[in-house]
Parts: sequence; C-alpha cells; structure tokens
Amino acid sequence: MNFVWKHKKGISIVIGLFFCVCLLLNCMSSCSVLAEGLLSSLGSSTFPNADEDMLGAEAAYAAMEAELHHDLDTYASSHDYDEYSFDLDEIKHDPYVLISLLTAYHGGTWTLPDVQGTLSMLFDRQYILTETVTAETRYDDAGNPYAWASCNVKLRNSDLSHLPVYLLDEDGMNLYANYMATLGNRPDLFPIGTYPHASQRQDYLSYDVPPEALADTQFAAMLAEAEKYLGFPYVWGGSSPSTSFDCSGFVSWVINHSGWNVGRLGAKALCELCTPVSPANAKPGDLVFFLNTYDAPDPNAPTHCGIFVGNGMMLHCGSPISYANLNSPYWQSHFYTYGRLPAP
Repeated sequence: MNFVWKHKKGISIVIGLFFCVCLLLNCMSSCSVLAEGLLSSLGSSTFPNADEDMLGAEAAYAAMEAELHHDLDTYASSHDYDEYSFDLDEIKHDPYVLISLLTAYHGGTWTLPDVQGTLSMLFDRQYILTETVTAETRYDDAGNPYAWASCNVKLRNSDLSHLPVYLLDEDGMNLYANYMATLGNRPDLFPIGTYPHASQRQDYLSYDVPPEALADTQFAAMLAEAEKYLGFPYVWGGSSPSTSFDCSGFVSWVINHSGWNVGRLGAKALCELCTPVSPANAKPGDLVFFLNTYDAPDPNAPTHCGIFVGNGMMLHCGSPISYANLNSPYWQSHFYTYGRLPAP
C-alpha cells in the first residue's frame, strides 16, 4: 500500500515538473515571439543608413537650396531685362522628411552615391522656378520708340512632405509614415535649433472664434482640442501629436478626443461618415471637404478636409495647422461640400 502511494506521488511530482518545464518553454517561446515583434517594429521605424550618408544627403540638398538662393539673389545682375518683379516662396525643407522619403523610396539602406539622382529629382519636384517676360514698346519724352522688357520671376515650393503620395506605393507610404512617426529613432541626427526639426511649431494664421459659436458645447470641445495643435507641421500619414498630422489625421484626432470614436479615417471616409449640408446651413463644428488638392487616383473623392468654425473660416492641417479663409480663390476652386457629423 505504501509502495503504491509513493509511486503515485512520484508520478504526480514528475507530472508537475513536466508541466512546469512546458510552461517555462512556452513562456520562453512567447517572449521570443514578442521580442521578435518588438525588434521588427523597432527596425521598421529606425533609419538603417550610416550617419555620414544621411548627413551627406542633407548637406547635398541644402547645397542645392543655397545655390538656388544665390541664383535668385543675383538674378537681375545675371540677366538682361529692363525691369524685374519677384514672387518667391520660402526656400526650406525638413531634413527628417528628406531622409524618411529617401529611405522609403529606395526600400531601405542606401549610400550617398546611390541617392544623388534621387536628390536632384526631389529638388526639381519641390522647387518650380518660372520666368515670364513681357515685351512692349515705350516712348521717350521726344516721342521716340524703344523696346522694354519686364521679367516676372516666380518660385513655388511645393513642400517636400507633399511628394510621398506621388512617388511611393502603399508599402512605401507605410514605411515613410513609420520613419516620420519616430524620426527614424534618431532625434539627435538633426538637433532643434540647427535644423528645421519636424516637431517645431511653425507660424500660423490665428483667428478669434465668435463667443456665440462656443455656446454649442460639442463645438467648444472640438475647438479646444483642435487649437492645442496650431502651428504643428503637416506630416503625410501623421495621426497624433507625437508624429504631427496630415489633414484627415488631424480631423480624426480632434473628433475622437471630443466625444466621438470613429478611429483613424481618411478624407473620403470622413465625408462618407457625414450628412451633406449646404453652405447656407453649415454651422461651426461641421466638416468641410475639398477635391483635387493633389492628383489623387480618384478625382471624385475628397482629398482634403477641415473643421468649419463659422464666418467663412476653417481650422485645418495645411502647412502647418492653421485657420484659413474659405472665401479665398484657392479654397473656392476646390470646394466640394460641408458635412455634419452624426451624434457622438
């Protein structure tokens, strides 16, 4: 009898040890999977390139901008027209956008010689310089005719952060968004104060929303949340304060933090969520949508959105997050519809 008891006890002990070993191995396996997942996530958001190559690419791009600046500064002395007028956008870019775009475009690791052609392509896409010459005949005090040539020089900066949508496929866009969300896990690469860091606030148009509009508590909550991010830069695919925002990421964040729970939606999905409203019936807190603000695959789908605040004004993520006048020719030419959100 004692033998049987010891035997059973022995079996129970062995079985217990067996399950402990299995549990330990299972935990080790789970931890391994978890670690692999974390390392994979970290790897997909970390710049894989050597510092000298990334700093060299930034320096090369900055050098092209410096040359463009010099050309514009000396334009009148290097050309032979009688009169000049200039309409020039600011020459600038965000180095984190540049490195993230280069890395996504090349699918991972690259060296400086690999991207020389890409740098030139990006520069030509970002900066468009045009010269328009008007020739006319004028007359001096004695009535004698003479030729007169007026030159208008225009520089448009299309913003480097707007180029990924034209250059990357869906996987590339996801990779680009991951790098921008973490600054490639290298916030030290381009220190604030030395470079125009992605997280620095920019100048924006301010506007005092009329107090009577704030009587609507739902709109007041939206506005309070939205105004926290005035001046945040436009980042394609951005959807939180840590990454900054694009237009739909900004609107999604605001409504999800002021009563709704709709997730991260694009401009088209936000529009489909809303009930269309005529301009005459639009009220503060409605969303406003626009078409063809860039060359989207579907020309009939909204490409931009903002939050209507009344009196012909909206708050939106442009470049940067700012108030904007809806009566401007640009917004009027792209206007699509107002939309009223469902009850939260």
